[in-house]
Amino acid sequence: MSGFKRLAVYCGSATPADPTYMEMARAVGDTLARRGIGVVYGGGKVGLMGAIADAAIAAGGEVIGVIPEALVNAEVAHRGLTELHVVPDMHTRKALFTSLSDGFLTLPGGVGTMDELWEAVSWAQLGYHDKPVGLLNVGGFYDQLIAFNRHMIEVGFIRAQHAGILIARDDLDALLDAMAAYEAHETIFSMKADRL
Repeated sequence: MSGFKRLAVYCGSATPADPTYMEMARAVGDTLARRGIGVVYGGGKVGLMGAIADAAIAAGGEVIGVIPEALVNAEVAHRGLTELHVVPDMHTRKALFTSLSDGFLTLPGGVGTMDELWEAVSWAQLGYHDKPVGLLNVGGFYDQLIAFNRHMIEVGFIRAQHAGILIARDDLDALLDAMAAYEAHETIFSMKADRL
């Protein structure tokens, strides 16, 4: 893939005490907009989500929010986006992230962010999509997750041909370059039973 029209950005709706995370989120939003890459994200105006959206909008970028009805008030839906899709549930939200985006970029976050990340990886393994899945490891936030992913590979729960699906870097430019160079792998759907 030579470039991206849009990336789904997964991140927290919280505002951590350490300002590094909000600064990083703003830098990501600004960088994506300046590269001409649209942002598809959770649709909130608070926490890292809001910081990314506001920075991308300020830099003239496209920002598409996708938020479930139940979270419109809880996450305080951002009303200043290019588009805001209010959907019935989380399943619909994640499916729309996938259909609207050319890849997935995961920043620091909590349980919801992990759900979105691992679904993107799982769907890539299976063959529901062939898009790159990137993990921005800011300040070592994901060191233990990266180590656990490596452990799953070493033990054999992640097949060798799927070891490169999760692309982790600690620098955004390096991560975007690695994601752009991603080549689709053999999917589980294409494997014969004796190889599973």
